[in-house]
This record gives sequence, structure tokens and C-alpha cells, in this order.
Amino acid sequence: MELSLTPAAEKFVRRMVRFSSAGESGGFRLTVSAGGCSGLASEFTVESTPLPGDAVVEVNGVKLFLPAESRLLLQGATIDFADTPTNSGLTFVTPNSPSCACSSSSSSGVSSIDISGIGHGHSHKH
Repeated sequence: MELSLTPAAEKFVRRMVRFSSAGESGGFRLTVSAGGCSGLASEFTVESTPLPGDAVVEVNGVKLFLPAESRLLLQGATIDFADTPTNSGLTFVTPNSPSCACSSSSSSGVSSIDISGIGHGHSHKH
């Protein structure tokens, strides 16, 4: 399976596994589902062994336990870790995901846009 981790994501995953009680054999179980602002919503746990149906995918020495749906959605993806005031956590860049404003990885602060003048007295229905 094709999957890559950015250095930030790799560091985060390693840290989560290291500080868990899962031990050396432990892995990072990533459950990804369609939905959420960036097109993918995720939940993760650290497990000492893969759960039934999980595939163990090793990326740069990091063990990921991926259920079937996660494997489908993450095929060819890059997992990144964002740590900004507005967004902290894993983000996913997938080859087939539509780009959307709030999954933007650019550092231009979206919150600096003044929206107070938008939408007053104008209703556009399509």
C-alpha cells in the first residue's frame, strides 16, 4: 500500500506510541472515514496488537494499524501533522480529495479575513 508520513506526522505518531502503555510491539491504529472538512475524518488509538481485520503498514519504521476502510481512503495519501492555533492534529493529503479552504496547508492566516462586510443585504440564491 502506498502511504507516506511527513516528518511532523512521523514524530507525532512515534511520540504517541512511545508514551502509551502499548510497548515495543505497539502500533498507531488509525481509523479514517469520509467526512470532515478536509474530506477525511480520523480517530486514532495506540494498540499493543492490531485488531482483527487491521493491516499492519510500516512507514519509516512506524507501525500503523489500518482497518479496511482506512486502507481504501489512505491509498496514495500523505499524512501530515498540523499544530497551529486553529488546527491541531493529523491532516491528510490524498490524491483524489477535493481541496477545501480549511484543509489548506498554507500559512496564510485564514482568520485574518474580515467577513463583517460580506453578506449584508445581498442574498444570492442559486
